[in-house]
Amino acid sequence: MNQFISELRDAEIQQDSMRFRTNLERLGEIFAYEISKKISYVPRQVTTQLGEVDVPVVDKWPVLATIMRAGLPFHQGFLNIFDKSESAFISAFRKHHKDGRFTIQVEYVSCPDIEGKTLIIADPMLATGSSLVLSVKELFQFGMPEEIHVATIIASTQGIEYVRQHLPHRKLKIWAAAVDEELTAHAYIVPGLGDAGDLAYGRKD
Repeated sequence: MNQFISELRDAEIQQDSMRFRTNLERLGEIFAYEISKKISYVPRQVTTQLGEVDVPVVDKWPVLATIMRAGLPFHQGFLNIFDKSESAFISAFRKHHKDGRFTIQVEYVSCPDIEGKTLIIADPMLATGSSLVLSVKELFQFGMPEEIHVATIIASTQGIEYVRQHLPHRKLKIWAAAVDEELTAHAYIVPGLGDAGDLAYGRKD
């Protein structure tokens, strides 16, 4: 995991957008493996050529959610592991104002029924936490999940605290590969890695 994170942070390696996306996907697979240890399993009888054996398999597949566009490769890594899961997508972005402030705007939500299910929401960067909180609350219109796993590669201390305060779900777990202390006045994580969406798919106007 640390090897992939070091490459994501490296300004020289970042110039290869395909490698950046691949590393996001690899990290998604690692996160999915770790989270898979926390979900429930049931025995399934499998018939081989020589006999029968009980194999523990996933009881209820989690719903995988992500925030576009930076979250797409990260999400794919989860989908590689939880290959029978349904997916949810949210389009959320920062709308900047002339006075320097910004607000979070949600333009698109697509989600299956999540009532009583396990929800995994993957977003590579957890800066202020406001976009993630707003996105999860948007998903609540499709039901209240039994438990929520927030997966992020790099988080700020402030972002983690914001999520804990504004998503008081009794079964909320935050998974972060690295936590950086500093958050700039423009809400960028330092040292962070930059704009994950731009690095994965090119700059936007």
